[in-house]
Amino acid sequence: MTKPFPFPEIAPPAAAKRPVSHTHHGITRSDDYAWLRAENWQEMFRDPTLLDPEIRAHLEAENDYQSKMMADTEALRKMLFAEMKGRIKEDDSSVPMKDGPYAYGSSFRKGGEQPRYFRVPRDGGAEEMLLDGDAEAEGKAYFRLGGTDHSADHTKLLWAYDDKGSEFYSLKVRDLASGEDLTETVPDTGGGGVWTARNDGFLYTRLDSNHRPSKIVHHVLGSDPKQDRLVYEEKDPGFFMNVGGTRTNDWILIAINDHETSEYRIIPANDPTALPKLVKAREAGVQYDLEEGGDVFFILTNIDGAKDFKIMSAPAADPRQENWTEIVPHEPGRLILGVMAFRDFLIRLERKEGLPRIVVRDRTSGEEHSIFFEEEAYSLGLGGSLEYDTDVFRFSYSSMTTPSQVYDYDMRTRERVLLKTQEVPSGHDADHYVTRRLMVASHDGELVPVSILYHRDTPLDGGAPCLLYGYGSYGIAIPASFNTNCLSLVDRGFVYAIAHVRGGKDKGFSWYEEGKREKKTNTFLDFVAVAKHLVAEGFTAHDRIVAQGGSAGGLLMGAVANMAPEAFGAIVAEVPFVDVLTTMLDATLPLTPPEWPEWGNPIESVADYQTIAAYSPYDNVGPLAYPPILAVAGLTDPRVTYWEPAKWVAKLRDLKACDNPVLFRINMEAGHAGASGRFSRLEEIAYTYAFALKVTGKTDA
Repeated sequence: MTKPFPFPEIAPPAAAKRPVSHTHHGITRSDDYAWLRAENWQEMFRDPTLLDPEIRAHLEAENDYQSKMMADTEALRKMLFAEMKGRIKEDDSSVPMKDGPYAYGSSFRKGGEQPRYFRVPRDGGAEEMLLDGDAEAEGKAYFRLGGTDHSADHTKLLWAYDDKGSEFYSLKVRDLASGEDLTETVPDTGGGGVWTARNDGFLYTRLDSNHRPSKIVHHVLGSDPKQDRLVYEEKDPGFFMNVGGTRTNDWILIAINDHETSEYRIIPANDPTALPKLVKAREAGVQYDLEEGGDVFFILTNIDGAKDFKIMSAPAADPRQENWTEIVPHEPGRLILGVMAFRDFLIRLERKEGLPRIVVRDRTSGEEHSIFFEEEAYSLGLGGSLEYDTDVFRFSYSSMTTPSQVYDYDMRTRERVLLKTQEVPSGHDADHYVTRRLMVASHDGELVPVSILYHRDTPLDGGAPCLLYGYGSYGIAIPASFNTNCLSLVDRGFVYAIAHVRGGKDKGFSWYEEGKREKKTNTFLDFVAVAKHLVAEGFTAHDRIVAQGGSAGGLLMGAVANMAPEAFGAIVAEVPFVDVLTTMLDATLPLTPPEWPEWGNPIESVADYQTIAAYSPYDNVGPLAYPPILAVAGLTDPRVTYWEPAKWVAKLRDLKACDNPVLFRINMEAGHAGASGRFSRLEEIAYTYAFALKVTGKTDA
């Protein structure tokens, strides 16, 4: 199906070529656009005004170019924004969760961008506002709230915020009686902390200058943060680290992990000065998580070949490995995702045959039962509970056609109480839509799950445009959940599809293993196979498919653009990880050492170097007929640095063998997550959707 070329003939910015050569393992690469990386990136993330003026001028020229190329979609974008906003209950509120004398929740005010946190008396009563995100964000170009945690005595609130987009969060403590913050501000944190049992201080993760969580630190209220006591320091830059607590408030947990290996150290919450006690020393490839259950810890682990994980228990007083006892054995094909302990029950979220389920276990008898759902594809989430001594926990349910529902579930009586159904103010009739789950044979015969949503009136004759979304990394499974935004495409005749490609855990842990490191190309080949299947089955045509992915999903977009450009009508790559080889060769970048288990270490291994070089999107750009491409980024993004898409776009424009445009839109006041406010984020989605409608000739739909 031939479409008229929808873009004006405007010359794009041309980045200067300044070749820089690097040699590793006897292999020399030349990079024409390395100069786009700010040499002072650490300082620039904290203060964007420090960006090199020449780099800023180039990025602003890119924004000017994409603005002109998309100028004719301005009215459409406003319409899309209004539609998506109309599906959001502006003054929405969570169902408060009980904890002691109060129940805590969050809400939005009508027109508000940021969440507000409140509490009410446990059994109902007047609402008490604890933190107003809109008030805190006033006058700031960027503002995002991080974690919040009320003290066990309910007198104080620990809260975090980022006002640069660089994810260096500052911590403050609010006195809930006066509503005023204490004088001290704790900078350079990971975004949250955990109270000590005495409620006179908290532990938090401190980030170093390279944005790595290298230290766990103890802050005593009223003291100078510069004098905070070091609790634990992680010397290996390849490991992430965070600190948390338990619902009984008995323990503080220091969790240390990369993508394959984990380690815990525990501290009594009533004695934060105690030496952290090691539970099990890190062992390559062995993962475990801790969940306190009173006088025991429950341990979710893959030890001893339990690829899809099993559950062990150990005495809380001495949870070393030699004291672990198996509770729930390993069952191949049943991936246990998480556990939550209560006084009398243990619940687990697991995935089997590609779908999630919740299992409740009586801790005394060992009897189990599952909570069942009828739809063909759906998403579950554990809301849990703030309390330990309870028979009730909370979970959420949705599908691609069913708005999110929040339930309280009584583990003893098995009664399910619907507390809230997501409201769609502009209206939603599930009967207008069809959701399907396909299994598509990939290049090697593996069956790839695909979740599909389309309007019941959309003809499946090959003429429908399709937005095909994919991710496929870090074991992250993409849920088949309700998404009000994509209805703006579906209502205009789009087929919306999610390809659950290898690299996620959609079909168990092996699905993840088969899409990483030396097997990474399976992720890309799965995605291309899904595109071809959708065409073969009449859902769409190749020049009607708009592929979309972000972050590691942006790597997927860059890889399939090189591998099979003819399979797609356009590509949207959001904060795309496209310069994989260069980034994995730079140990100074925030996420590089922790990422080596996922991608390989090309510094140490020639085999890893060659594997990554073979698929890295930036390194494989060539004289191909690429479809129209839109790249989106954030200037202060510490996860996927802005210069990756900037360089990729410049190289694409230089080498492509076609007239299709490559657009680059960079938010100069945000980072990895994009715009911080809920409505500002909708404006960004409206832009990408307008691009999808434009390239498929549906702007008048």
